[in-house]
Amino acid sequence: MSEPFRVQVSPWILEDLRERLLATRWPVGVTDSGGVPLSAMLDIWRYWLEEFDWHTSERDINRFPHFRTHCGGLSLHYIHVKSTRPDAQPLLLLHGWPGSFVEMLPILPLLTDSFHVVVPSLPGYGFSDPPSSAGMSNQHIATLLGELMTKLGYDRFAIQGGDWGAGIGTWLALEFPSRVIALHLNYIPGSYAPFVEGVPSAEEAAYLRQVEQWRDEQGAYGHVQRTRPLTLAYGLSDSPIGLASWIAEMFREWADPESGIPLDVILTNVMIYWATNTIASSMRLYLESVKTPLRLGRGERVRVPCGIAKFPYEAPFPPRSWIERGYEVVRWTDMSRGGHFAALEAPELLAADVTEFVRGVE
Repeated sequence: MSEPFRVQVSPWILEDLRERLLATRWPVGVTDSGGVPLSAMLDIWRYWLEEFDWHTSERDINRFPHFRTHCGGLSLHYIHVKSTRPDAQPLLLLHGWPGSFVEMLPILPLLTDSFHVVVPSLPGYGFSDPPSSAGMSNQHIATLLGELMTKLGYDRFAIQGGDWGAGIGTWLALEFPSRVIALHLNYIPGSYAPFVEGVPSAEEAAYLRQVEQWRDEQGAYGHVQRTRPLTLAYGLSDSPIGLASWIAEMFREWADPESGIPLDVILTNVMIYWATNTIASSMRLYLESVKTPLRLGRGERVRVPCGIAKFPYEAPFPPRSWIERGYEVVRWTDMSRGGHFAALEAPELLAADVTEFVRGVE
């Protein structure tokens, strides 16, 4: 049974946060390279203390209908906005890390003319319970979200996902192909490896080299989160500036520089992690999902119709031929702007592409 839910952070959490911010212990030595520069974090610190208003963010969040329900022994948080159109299809809208449901708020009003939209917080993220035992991988989350959609009365539904949402959406399409109407992705899961007979094409081989270079130069966060998420979480769970630096760096590096994601939005996202103390459980998804990679054997593929939205600052991004080895790509759109956080950076572009794609499949 689902129950209405309201986001409301306790005053003592906010008071404790302010005290911790005021008592921040800053690094010394070389502080202009090797990560987020100290000057940038000082700007974020001052803004967080002096200008950011969580209560305004909370009011904006609560403009949408929130619920919680039990699936697989966990209480899952989700937003559920029903369309007024009689022919509307259900759409499962999936976030990733270091995002949250906050990422999806700008795009929600643009989708509800055509879809009944469900935006869950992944298990261990935000207001969804953290798992108390091992095994909560991308594949397992797909099963839980299939259960959630059943509880909501949606036998068949479309999916849109980026980051972890792309991987979880792919697992849903693999495990429940008769239920998934269409799969729309603005990211290809990092563990995705299609079956290749012979050797990759020159374009594909160049892409695989780009992946290795990206992992060497920018993938340290992923390696730590796949191997030692708990050790890292002791610091991030205790220090709001530590948490903000870890998350803000990704928003700054993975987004289109022209997107100009407001600091208020980034801090609202950080606050979701801080107030719920879910940075440890969110990062653990990396460790768990190493055990369930999206590696397709001979004859295996995602047979659900797939739409791909390629945003210019989402890199490295596979060539179409590599994706088509494992997905039934029926629509491909090269976007003019935007990066990793597509629903936040370019909601109009993403919403239009999802809507046209699903209508075309229907």
